[in-house]
Amino acid sequence: MAPQMIFVNLPVKDLGAGKAFYEKLGWTINPQFSDESSACVVVSDTIFVMLLTEEKFRSFTAPGKDLTDATKSTEVLITLSAESREKADELADRALAAGGSPAKEPMDMGFMYGRSFADPDGHHWEVFWMDPAAVQGDAAQG
Repeated sequence: MAPQMIFVNLPVKDLGAGKAFYEKLGWTINPQFSDESSACVVVSDTIFVMLLTEEKFRSFTAPGKDLTDATKSTEVLITLSAESREKADELADRALAAGGSPAKEPMDMGFMYGRSFADPDGHHWEVFWMDPAAVQGDAAQG
């Protein structure tokens, strides 16, 4: 059985700028599923971000619904796990260097650590690390 995959579809004002931003995070564009109105960003073997021009994005939504301006309203929080605190920092730092902006202050709870950023269109991303021992300890108690 093939693993389940997730495709996060995001509207973008400038497809070229969106592609450049995500490539600077170390992710790749799959040209097979990209064209002049969309780009398939490969995050992992099972996670993809579909960048869609606003016009293309509207073609997938219910008639009459407005698009959210993610720089003014929160539409969704996209959260990725990281292998370590350092990997969480690396991704957030790359996002900021690539033109993203800080979304909120880093979170450090000892057993869990997270950073956040917004992409150039304002989409809110979180990247977090959780100590595996804390997860196993919690599972053992449940």
